[in-house]
Amino acid sequence: MKRRHLPALALALAAAWALPAAAQKFPQKPITLVVPFAPGGNLDVVARTLAPVLSQTLGQPVIVDNRAGAGGAIGASYVARAQPDGYTLLVSTPNALVVLPLMTKTSYQLDSFSPIGLMATTPLVIAVRGQGPYKDIDAVLSAARSKPGQVTAGHAGPGTTNHVALLQLEQAGKLSLNAVPYKGSAPALTDLLGGQIDLVVDQLTSSAAHIQSGTLRAVAVMSRERDPALPNVPTLREAGLANFEATTATGLLAPADTPQDVVNALNAALRKALNDDAVKRRLVSVGSPGQASSPDEWLATLKKEEASAAVLAKTGKLRAD
Repeated sequence: MKRRHLPALALALAAAWALPAAAQKFPQKPITLVVPFAPGGNLDVVARTLAPVLSQTLGQPVIVDNRAGAGGAIGASYVARAQPDGYTLLVSTPNALVVLPLMTKTSYQLDSFSPIGLMATTPLVIAVRGQGPYKDIDAVLSAARSKPGQVTAGHAGPGTTNHVALLQLEQAGKLSLNAVPYKGSAPALTDLLGGQIDLVVDQLTSSAAHIQSGTLRAVAVMSRERDPALPNVPTLREAGLANFEATTATGLLAPADTPQDVVNALNAALRKALNDDAVKRRLVSVGSPGQASSPDEWLATLKKEEASAAVLAKTGKLRAD
């Protein structure tokens, strides 16, 4: 009689043994933050600033993995295809998610992701060589208007915030630039420093060290107001481009269908990391102040950018070339 109950008993014991494993608290292994651009750019700096504190908070290693190319599409596609378990995450601006799919065929859309939360907001700047021919924004705008298509302007890749801001600059300033796409801000800055291009539209985060050293000069900020980190640098509004405003929002996303409790755990860890005093100081020092949000607030930001991009696409300005 007892022997006949052994299989049932064994199954019950196996189920009891497996239950704790199934109910284990997230996370149980390292987490990867995929940055879809080259090292040294704005997203990379933000990710690497937050990764160590996220690791402490979550109790697991947090690794930054740069997967550059196609304006962020390579990294975004990789995360969209990943298991929706919270272990492979994307650090991105809205543009790679909602602008790029309007410009070229991508394997993902906005609904391919589960938003986790904002990480930072960053002003955009127009930077030129410190010893180059352009001493101020008026000289840049004058050259671009008098020599249409001859002033070369680097940006971080098709569909990026930098690219869209450059298009907005052309439209608002009634000028034509020779746009040169790169696989992130760092290689664009390298070519600017080497004299291969005339200017770069960039996040202050990745340009700050060069501006502080004098090897680059910020001739204008693209935000509504002057930036506290660059109090002597005028806005494009001051240069005569009425109502101009462009900034970069950076946030964290997981693959679609990631369990809500995992999203909540990641959002809580992100908020805690952004509240860390050392992280706050670091992000402010590099020109990318931290900003937390709920998953829904981050999604609302993404949808707002998606609507704006749709309007821009109708003008024919959004092209992958």
